[in-house]
Amino acid sequence: MTIADTYRQFAAREASGESPTYERLAYAVSRDAEILALLAGLPPGKRQPNLMFAVVRLLGGPVDDPAAFHDFTVAHWPAVAAEMRDRATQTNEAGRCAALLPALATLPQPLALLDVGASAGLCLYPDRYAYRYGDHAVGSGTPVLECAATGVPVPSVPPQVVWRAGLDLNPLDVTDPADVAWLEALVWPEHTHRRARLRDAVAVARADPPLLVRGDLLDDLPALAAKAPADATLVVFHTSVLYQVPAAPRERFVETVRTLPGHWISVEAPDVVGFDDLPAPPDEALHNVLALDGRPLAWVRGHGQSITWFG
Repeated sequence: MTIADTYRQFAAREASGESPTYERLAYAVSRDAEILALLAGLPPGKRQPNLMFAVVRLLGGPVDDPAAFHDFTVAHWPAVAAEMRDRATQTNEAGRCAALLPALATLPQPLALLDVGASAGLCLYPDRYAYRYGDHAVGSGTPVLECAATGVPVPSVPPQVVWRAGLDLNPLDVTDPADVAWLEALVWPEHTHRRARLRDAVAVARADPPLLVRGDLLDDLPALAAKAPADATLVVFHTSVLYQVPAAPRERFVETVRTLPGHWISVEAPDVVGFDDLPAPPDEALHNVLALDGRPLAWVRGHGQSITWFG
């Protein structure tokens, strides 16, 4: 796809119905020859709408008016480009735990969790959060994660977690105000509920920080996995991470994770891991596939706001 196509697709499939601000802005960028030319000067993996919009917000720029966004971005492009080159879309959405929970509940307890692409590690606390799947409540923690569920085998209790660790090229520190500011910039403008949820999840992580290791998902995963306690079920998982990894190392990662003891949970776009014969998604919005040990289980929305189990 062209850069313009990427922004149009983001507007239509991701922002539509979720963020009128980003939908309007992404369509505007798709028609903005000057900004498209600036984006073309960045590496392909650094041109994403989420990344640029979050960086502009982090730098104090406007996103609610496309004309003002254009003027700010063009005027401050050296700073914007530098941040985009240095940063990644490390959205650490605790709500994704609502998609992980049904798969985690099927595994022998207790669990040792290892999040690949962990960001600040907020998805390592599925046992500390509470959940509401329609009328079905699970757990009693904070934040409460709301998830529309269709045909989902909802567990009655949260999982038991005895070890939690994360691997990331640039792990974020929940005790560092600058890192938390970046996490907040990644939350879409209208999503006040997600911003409040992020702050609650940060408080949980600050009270009991996880083990976060700076490293590569190929070179450093086996050594970190070996640190998990032998009397717990190792679960290596990742959510919306592998799309940022080129195809060849992505395939090697899948080969590596399959050799580890324990289980593997992925939540990625259907073409990222590669699944055949999936049922049709529930609607036209962008959905990821929840899979356990390479077996697809459900369609899930990117922030954990819905899950549709495969019959």
